[in-house]
Amino acid sequence: MSQFQLSDKVRELIKKSRIVSFTNLQDAYPIEVIQCLQAADDQSRYLTDQDLQQMQELAPAIAKFIPIVQLLRDRVNDIIDEARAEVLQAFPKITQEGGGLYPAERANACWRDFWHFLRCITYGIAEQRTDYLSAEGLQYMNLLYQELQVPLDAMVVGLEGIKTASLKRLESEQKSELAPYFDCLIDQLKMFA
Repeated sequence: MSQFQLSDKVRELIKKSRIVSFTNLQDAYPIEVIQCLQAADDQSRYLTDQDLQQMQELAPAIAKFIPIVQLLRDRVNDIIDEARAEVLQAFPKITQEGGGLYPAERANACWRDFWHFLRCITYGIAEQRTDYLSAEGLQYMNLLYQELQVPLDAMVVGLEGIKTASLKRLESEQKSELAPYFDCLIDQLKMFA
């Protein structure tokens, strides 16, 4: 489904379905850290090395996970490829005519969502808070997915694939510490179904 074919309702839901929130950080970090995160989210991009360096200078406590944020950002394409392979293995006909990710534009939108999901997860990791999600944004994403008839079971498999592909790139002791950043979004998506 091309962007120009989307209904006004869908376009409005897309704008409102911003699933991260930085309001809970006001007492935890300097305003400049929050502004850095907000700017990255406003631009729908991953945090840059410059962003992360600035954030660490302002809030040295976040240094612990910066290498992980960089690793996930730098490996995003490989991670998404692995998650996509899991979806296609679990749902072999999903991209064929009659499948939930047909035509190709629908599948591509799904893979883009995976990219954005990992982006949002890296924000949570950078801020060292698993409460990085916006309840309001998630409600709008749920409405958007209902409107577009997104195959939620496949999206959950994809998010679990993102988690698996991401965690396998980390040290053993980091895996259990970082799993909750993925699980909170997976759990939210499961509630959509």
